[in-house]
Amino acid sequence: MITVETLFVEVGGLTRPELEHWIANAWVRPDGGPENYLFREIDVARIRLILDLREHLEIAEPAMPTVLQLIDQLYDMRRRMRSLNTALEETVPAEYRARLLEKLSGNF
Repeated sequence: MITVETLFVEVGGLTRPELEHWIANAWVRPDGGPENYLFREIDVARIRLILDLREHLEIAEPAMPTVLQLIDQLYDMRRRMRSLNTALEETVPAEYRARLLEKLSGNF
């Protein structure tokens, strides 16, 4: 976990008012309070994502909550698919997995 000061060193182009706004809107959820925020690696990645969406993809402020929600849903679905894949690998015999893959390959 890193402090606000370290965050500003690691992430260029970020201002304190922006960060406070993003926290107030729950786009970023650090631990601690305003006097001692602590940021996890996932928080730093999220901040970089928001900056990238805003600066490179020109996502406007009003659209940002929707875009972030869709990205969160996508990451959640990927996590679930990995879990499903692991469960299939651990519980389903290889020949059934091969047949399943054969059936699915025609649908993509």
